[in-house]
Amino acid sequence: MKKGKKRFEIACYKNKVLEWRSGVEQDLDNVLQIPNVFMNVSKGQTANSQDLAKAFGADKSRDDIILEILKKGELQVGEKERNAQLDRVHAEVIDIVAGKLVDPKSKRVYTTGMIEKALDQLSSQTAQTASNSGTSTPANGEGKEVSKKDLPKWTGVNSNKSAKSQALEAMKALIAYQPIPVARARMRLRITCPTNVLKQAVKSAPKAGDDGEDKDKATGTVKDRILSYVEEVENQDVLGDEWECTGFVEPGAFRALGEFISGQTKGRARAEVLDMAVMHED
Repeated sequence: MKKGKKRFEIACYKNKVLEWRSGVEQDLDNVLQIPNVFMNVSKGQTANSQDLAKAFGADKSRDDIILEILKKGELQVGEKERNAQLDRVHAEVIDIVAGKLVDPKSKRVYTTGMIEKALDQLSSQTAQTASNSGTSTPANGEGKEVSKKDLPKWTGVNSNKSAKSQALEAMKALIAYQPIPVARARMRLRITCPTNVLKQAVKSAPKAGDDGEDKDKATGTVKDRILSYVEEVENQDVLGDEWECTGFVEPGAFRALGEFISGQTKGRARAEVLDMAVMHED
């Protein structure tokens, strides 16, 4: 934290700082590695009382100063940790994109390796043509000429942005430039389940992407969880003692839906693939 033209640091655990700021962690002993204020943590150079009083005020105690730095200071991470975080976000982006795009002709999903190579190609092209201008025809099915500057760009993964938002950007760029033939797709399914099973409460960890809180508590009914995988419900009805739902599911969610049905209903529910419907972007 920079204050009074000087930089002040504290040694702490990054994850605990985030928990402390969100109110989850209350004990400062679990947050701080060393209960002191430094000019440079890595060199072990502590801040003297005169510098602290001049920067923060003579009425501030060392504990008050530590709290202020914890609240307002900028988190610093080492290169190794920064690279590890970037790798995690990168892998998550690739997984999301691979689960949502297909070959428009075969309607088959691509492997994560093929998606990764296509995105690498796009980022290289973006870097090479950054200073160029002109027109290009995006593969949106309409054949309209648009300026290159209006097309979505992909420059690579950024660890400071969410994987979901970056995956959306990546998909838009892949669809616009078509380094490999791609289109967004959804699977059309028919899901059937006995009505008495639908009403049962689910008591298990939430699916991937949830925050993980209260995972030992009920997370809704079986019906709620099944519908959470369905992007768009086409029709649902009760025939006798069986519930039937027809709707669209993204390819990436189909496996998770199948695992949930298999585990939670013990095979009493079924998910049948009716069609693969390619969704062309406008």
